[in-house]
Amino acid sequence: MWRQILENGRSAFNDHWPYSALVPVGGAALCWMLCGRRKKTIEMGDGWWGPGEKPQKNEDTGVRPFRVEASEEDIKDLHARLDHTRYVFPLEDAQFHYGLPGTELQKIVSYWRNTYDWAQQVETINRYPHYKTRIEGLDVHFVHVKPPHLKPGQKAVPLLLVHGWPGSFYEFYRIIPLLTEPGNHGLDPSITFEVICPSIPGYGFSEAPHKKGFNANAVARIFYKLMLRLGFSEFYLQGGDWGSLITTTLSQMKPESVKGLHLNMVFINSAGLRMLLSVLLGRHLPWLVGFTREDVKRFFPYLEKSVYALVRESGYLHIQATKPDTVGSALNDSPAGLAAYILEKFSTWTNPDYRQLEDGGLQRKFTMDDLLNNVMIYWVTGSITSSMRFYKENLSREFQSSAAVTTPVYVPTGIAAFPSELSHCPQVLAKDKYKNIVSYTYMPRGGHFAAFEEPEILARDIQNFVSKVEKK
Repeated sequence: MWRQILENGRSAFNDHWPYSALVPVGGAALCWMLCGRRKKTIEMGDGWWGPGEKPQKNEDTGVRPFRVEASEEDIKDLHARLDHTRYVFPLEDAQFHYGLPGTELQKIVSYWRNTYDWAQQVETINRYPHYKTRIEGLDVHFVHVKPPHLKPGQKAVPLLLVHGWPGSFYEFYRIIPLLTEPGNHGLDPSITFEVICPSIPGYGFSEAPHKKGFNANAVARIFYKLMLRLGFSEFYLQGGDWGSLITTTLSQMKPESVKGLHLNMVFINSAGLRMLLSVLLGRHLPWLVGFTREDVKRFFPYLEKSVYALVRESGYLHIQATKPDTVGSALNDSPAGLAAYILEKFSTWTNPDYRQLEDGGLQRKFTMDDLLNNVMIYWVTGSITSSMRFYKENLSREFQSSAAVTTPVYVPTGIAAFPSELSHCPQVLAKDKYKNIVSYTYMPRGGHFAAFEEPEILARDIQNFVSKVEKK
């Protein structure tokens, strides 16, 4: 009886709603659901950041080889300025609590002046292929490294690595061989990457914007155009510091092109009820707010680890977000001042405990040549001021109230949480913005400059993340 009733009902339904009519209805419903998801993106827009008005003729889209050069004139000028450095000597027992002390700076300058060889280091920098291309009126510099050996039928995974401040493309020189030749370094050879490392416009060898308003939206759009120009319609992204914001913005802008987003620093809006409950209950009732034991260890005591720690390390941020050109003029004129300003970050951002050390622990994770190479990229290009302007543009009221801050991220996301990062973001809080977290790793060691400090464990985490996404 029930079978007959069902058959009669089905027959009546088909009489009133033939199958041919259901196809467009179903298609419309599917389209509505997909569009409902896709509408949560940010507008890509367009821009022109070169001098003057945008020319009528089409922009040159060619990609041309580039080599870093060491001019004798630059070296002579550097040595002359270093020879006339005036030092400020520190208080007794100050270590790095007041910043980089003059006694330590004097040692660094002595090495820089008498031992460091910029011409030789340029050869190291040029060991990977460099290129430039013009996008939105700016010459954009990037390093592009293809894997030297692939098995028959194996394809390299395109990966865009984006640096932050006060870093550069050089931060990735230790991790590039692990990603492009993983089998030679004890990593999974089945996941091999083709790596693109651009310089943010205004940093290093990428031309600085000539107009106000150049924020993360503009950089994300330019880097998207760069990837298209290189022939990649789909790719993976990785970043920390500003690189995290830029790659996140690109994921919000063009989710259909981003196969996966891997971050070693997370920017979230810390206001709201969830954050308040996390602070009030997380230490003693972590399960109630979704914290793990490791979250509790890294997040509390909250005032010390998440408030005072940021206050201690963010004085530079207020200056650069308000009047970057003032301090920029001083740093652009003094190589010793530039080194002190940058290298202090490579001390305490690598490990806050390094404040207790006379030498700031600078050479515990890096060589002095590597540290000075990064400083020299800022010095010879005169890019310190333009790099700091990026803070003013991104911390402006206009950008902070834009869709880039509030729009969720739906692309597959991997997060590597390093214990000495400036602040810790538990996965449960990251989910407020990143809606599709497929991997979240508590890294065993390391700080802010992850690719530079701990290239092997970061490379493994990137591989594991990509493997999960590809299988999914």
